[in-house]
Amino acid sequence: MPLYIVEHRHDADRCPAGDPKMAPFLLQLLSPAAAKTRGVNIHAEAVERGGHHLYVIVDSANEQQVREYLAPFGQAGTLRVVEASTCEDVVHRGAC
Repeated sequence: MPLYIVEHRHDADRCPAGDPKMAPFLLQLLSPAAAKTRGVNIHAEAVERGGHHLYVIVDSANEQQVREYLAPFGQAGTLRVVEASTCEDVVHRGAC
């Protein structure tokens, strides 16, 4: 399945981490079990320390499926989804 990097940013004053309703919902959304039910496999997720910038690495059948699944993050800021490759795939192709 294609690999994707998802990037979400939001302003400090719109940070969902402090919202008692939104924070648990988004955390549940990022659970591997919840993602699998929507055809998305989460490989990793991380938030920039002290920032408001989330990265998620997933694979899925197509980009639209990823966008639809992680759309709630777009309510608090931006959501960018780009197709990606592993370093191993890049080396085998001989180019990025």
